[in-house]
Amino acid sequence: EYAVAPGRNVRPRPAGRTWEECAAYPLAYLTAYRMLQRARVAAGQTVLVVGIGSGVSCAALALARHMGCTVVATSRSEAKRAEALTMGAVAAYDSTDAKWPVEADIVIESVGPATWDQSVRCLKPGGRLVVCGGTSGQKVELNLPRLFFKQFEIIGSTMGSYEEFDAVSALVAQGVDVHIDRTYPLDQYDQALERLERGEQLGKIVLTHGAA
Repeated sequence: EYAVAPGRNVRPRPAGRTWEECAAYPLAYLTAYRMLQRARVAAGQTVLVVGIGSGVSCAALALARHMGCTVVATSRSEAKRAEALTMGAVAAYDSTDAKWPVEADIVIESVGPATWDQSVRCLKPGGRLVVCGGTSGQKVELNLPRLFFKQFEIIGSTMGSYEEFDAVSALVAQGVDVHIDRTYPLDQYDQALERLERGEQLGKIVLTHGAA
């Protein structure tokens, strides 16, 4: 019922956003924001988001669109690919395809071995692949001639700073989409966990616990 936090960790709720949205955005959007910043994102670039469905991948889609980028997504799920299009992606491809018809300036990766080769192949010369996780495993293989001849950059990234969180909160206050998959009351948390375990979510799942 209560929590104690250092004063520097307390921030006002972004104007016009619900408590559910404020529960959903902090970690996922901070992680996605740093990934895009480390990739030196710029308006007009093409951003490929691999494995749409997680909170971070949905945040990357929303933030990249807000920054003026063209966003393409992948997913094994036909339903998630369709939803990605409604969220603003210009195209969505099956993650299990051997090759995706994309030429990206930036690839946002969190899947790992299952999609790594396709992700690297989608980079334009001089492109940047940013990775924050590996849901399909911890080890990948690199084709070194492809890496150095095409001048690729492979960038690791995770979470972010206080300053970056303030920047993210300002973007949320400006109206960046915060995609919530479903909201459950606290006494149904087991159903929420089951949905996560099945990998059915698209965006964050939020638990509520009475009137705020």
